[in-house]
Amino acid sequence: MAFEVFKNDSGKFYFNLKATNGQVILSSQGYAGKPGAMNGVQSVINHAKDDANFERKEAKDGSPFFTLKASNGQIIGKSQMYKAVATMENGIESVKKNASADAAVKDLTV
Repeated sequence: MAFEVFKNDSGKFYFNLKATNGQVILSSQGYAGKPGAMNGVQSVINHAKDDANFERKEAKDGSPFFTLKASNGQIIGKSQMYKAVATMENGIESVKKNASADAAVKDLTV
């Protein structure tokens, strides 16, 4: 589907990557300004192609999730919590597919 850039009530900027079904598959950290969030979107596009940039993790309750890291090791985005490793792997594949160079970026801050 697309990236959505938005601003929360405290004034920080974030982005979500949504799958074609509209579900959020990757969420960013907070950024002080919109340029930071837009750079984050570009970083997802640049790094999502390489499986080595995905770190598979497990929450304290055992729920699998993943993070996407930049080449400098910094986390660009985080997934939701999944019920099974197989669905988490599907989420990773969805990020790889949807984070393409021609993905739309919807600016919800205007």
